Amino acid sequence: MYALLDTIAALPLPTDAQRLFHGRGGCYPGCEHLTLDYFAPVWLLTSFQPVAEDELERIGAALAARWAVLAPDAPLNWVYQLRQEVKAETRVMAGSVPEPHVVSENGARFRVHLPRGLNHGFFLDMAEGRRWAREYVTTRPGARVLNLFAYTCSFSVVALLGGAGQVVNVDMSDGALAIGKRNHLLNGLERGASFLPHDIFSSWGKITRSGPYDLVVMDPPSYQKGSFVAEKDYARLIRRLPDLLAPGGHALLCLNSPKLGPDFLQEQVASLAPGLVFVERLANPAAFVDVSSERALKVLVYRQPVPAQG
Repeated sequence: MYALLDTIAALPLPTDAQRLFHGRGGCYPGCEHLTLDYFAPVWLLTSFQPVAEDELERIGAALAARWAVLAPDAPLNWVYQLRQEVKAETRVMAGSVPEPHVVSENGARFRVHLPRGLNHGFFLDMAEGRRWAREYVTTRPGARVLNLFAYTCSFSVVALLGGAGQVVNVDMSDGALAIGKRNHLLNGLERGASFLPHDIFSSWGKITRSGPYDLVVMDPPSYQKGSFVAEKDYARLIRRLPDLLAPGGHALLCLNSPKLGPDFLQEQVASLAPGLVFVERLANPAAFVDVSSERALKVLVYRQPVPAQG
């Protein structure tokens, strides 16, 4: 636990939501089960195995000592979440959690909910993907964007802030899309986005009718029983890419499975959409350092070539 305590002792005062300690990357022996995030004004300690009460007290004392330096006039708010398989136990250890709880990233604002469930409404590891998408559309004013597995629509928010003309958000969860709608309103975005609660594997008609798209974002879960299993279902997405993309359009393919490396996606594209051109793999946020790039989050960029004239 010393690596975590050392990190806490040197913490900056973040303004944006971000991860500060990523034991899950395997770079800190003995801390592989721990992560520390900041969702202003709340610190979130997550553990993937039980933490003894005396250890929680030491972590709380370390946070209190550092917070007294960083923000002596503000209360310390911190939450502990124990994640085991498909359930989570969450405890407010000090202070409180605001409701509604709104955080920021690069000027964009998002609603989060730390005390409930496994997912908080905003994935910190996708920060570079959002940055790339926003910069991409700034060079293509009016771009049409397809956001598959949109969840709470953070890609849609940053795309519209960057100048996209239209974003189609598709997700099976009405509840997630409802939060996504609120995220748009938080950022003053009243037009430009549509929200489609839909199982894409039941029908692609509604999706293809709004295309072709200048940017397609595919960020599915690695494994969601009865919904999506990357090993067998990602191929069904990649087959559709050539028809979804406009000439010169780009696709952002995301995969957050430690069992599958980037070669999994690259081989699928080479086999099922061979006309697409690999552009780059985006770097993950620095805090998400991992002993293996194969295991870490994969975000790959592909381009649809423009047909030759003649």
